[in-house]
Amino acid sequence: MKKLVALGLFSLVLSGCVNPGKASVQVEQLQNHRFVLENVDGKTVKTAGTQPEIRFSALQDLSLIKNITVSGAMCNSFNGEGKLSEGELKVKSLMMTRKLCTEPQLNDLDQAIGNMLRQGAQVDLTEDQLTLATADKTLSFKRAD
Repeated sequence: MKKLVALGLFSLVLSGCVNPGKASVQVEQLQNHRFVLENVDGKTVKTAGTQPEIRFSALQDLSLIKNITVSGAMCNSFNGEGKLSEGELKVKSLMMTRKLCTEPQLNDLDQAIGNMLRQGAQVDLTEDQLTLATADKTLSFKRAD
């Protein structure tokens, strides 16, 4: 009986060490990094000009809320204060310039990144690969800093 109790206790201790799910991306992992867009929905992005990018920087906020500044450019520049919670990034107050781009793909990317950030996108960071995903679209970036 003592062996059974000891084995049960040992199993309980070991099960506490196992991570049951995937760890969410934290603000600290993104802040002060720049990522360039590599592909959209698995298709390589090629542009005539500057490669589309997204940047993250820390806010001087001492609260427990995980806020981060998000900025970048597809064709138009964008920026705003985002919140990262349980692997989802939302930027409700996103500001974006509104010029018409000569490349139709960049116009589409402007709309896509705006919608993703305002509505919320799942964030995954694996080594130097950043992925922003919704049910409709997946943007894959590579760390460039």
